[in-house]
Amino acid sequence: MDKAEKQLLFKEVMGNYPTGVTIVTGVSEDGTPVGLTVNSFASVSLDPLMILWSIDHGVSTIKAFTEGGKFAVHVLAGEQQELCKTFATKGVDRFSQCKWEMSETGLPIIEAAFGVFECETFQAVEAGDHTVLIGNVTNIRLDKEKDPMLYHRRCFGPIPAEFYNYVK
Repeated sequence: MDKAEKQLLFKEVMGNYPTGVTIVTGVSEDGTPVGLTVNSFASVSLDPLMILWSIDHGVSTIKAFTEGGKFAVHVLAGEQQELCKTFATKGVDRFSQCKWEMSETGLPIIEAAFGVFECETFQAVEAGDHTVLIGNVTNIRLDKEKDPMLYHRRCFGPIPAEFYNYVK
């Protein structure tokens, strides 16, 4: 099997692995808010609280995240599909399309997310065509009235109510 075939199979398997969806935000060197849609997100540690996500080396704002020293990961709510698309689209003013505020720690925080982790960068690890960013969680927000978004087979939306019928 050649490299291209392996990459296609890799994408097929990963696209069929259900995940949550996040928007990661930070600030550029001049203080401009930056953000992008990310589903490569996971917990790392409970003591200390740590999470990770990865960013493609081709992303125009990579330096803001790899050199910025801090970032916020927004676990999207099920009804935030349009926001998810906006932050995945190139060439648009993403922050003009949503309500947000600057946190006390100087991070852009998007309203109405299911949960938000504000982080200080602990480590950046080069891994192939991505950099894995590990963050120490400094603040957590949770909206218990919302449900998180699900990503599966290149589709995203709220977790179907019938899903919970199988959890018993």
